[in-house]
Amino acid sequence: MALRYYKTHTPGTRQRSCCDFSNISKRRPQRALTSAFTRKRGKNNRGIITIRHRGGGHKRLYRKIDIKRSKYCSLAKVFSIEYDPNRTAYIALLHYTDGTKRYILKPKGLKKGDIVQGGEKVAKLDLPDTLPLKNIPLGTEIHNIEITPGRGGQLVKSAGTSAQILAKEGNFVTIRLPSGEIRIILKKCWATIGQVSNVDWQLRSIGKAGRSRWLDRRPHVRGAVMNPVDHPHGGGEGRAPIGRKHPVTPWGKPTLGKKTRKIIKYSNKLIIRRRK
Repeated sequence: MALRYYKTHTPGTRQRSCCDFSNISKRRPQRALTSAFTRKRGKNNRGIITIRHRGGGHKRLYRKIDIKRSKYCSLAKVFSIEYDPNRTAYIALLHYTDGTKRYILKPKGLKKGDIVQGGEKVAKLDLPDTLPLKNIPLGTEIHNIEITPGRGGQLVKSAGTSAQILAKEGNFVTIRLPSGEIRIILKKCWATIGQVSNVDWQLRSIGKAGRSRWLDRRPHVRGAVMNPVDHPHGGGEGRAPIGRKHPVTPWGKPTLGKKTRKIIKYSNKLIIRRRK
């Protein structure tokens, strides 16, 4: 979908743009597929701030997305394309032949009224059919990829992303992820055909600070402009350097480039080429 630009009525709309919702259904979400969504706003169970710069924002209903796509060998019709405030991609409401209704991630090109199928053997690969990696041809774009069989999709679920199948050997399939990382995944894992919808999402412009507050983001203040009592980078006359070898957090832990990944990690042997 394309972007929609605002007319310049105020300074906040001068550079502001948003995604075009012309193909999105204006109906309310399916009530049985929603639940209450209480955000912690960066605080733990004692009310202590554990993640700074979060809070506020609009109320949201959580949409239950079928990431497992467990309705195998069942035909479904796309009833509507809807907006989901909890994710960057759009979602599609499916009506199955047995009366079941499910939400799925909408791939690029899926339209209202299309027929969706899933299962081990699909006669014609189409959007957004779901099947094991061993049955998907080389070079196919996929998303919503499982890491552990039966757990549901964990990789490639944000707007505009897609992975590509590069090779098959033994019990593993080689996949190139959107980050550039190349890794192997068990061929028994399932994935969905196509690229995730809302490709232009990253091109939108926030336009004003208030729009960030709607999204549960509070102002971020640099440590260099604080007092020494508030941050290790603070203090000094005028603009002053950090004054230490490496930047740190307000609590003195190294940050800004400090590697935090475990040296020994279970997925190291599954990664052929890292993203960097």
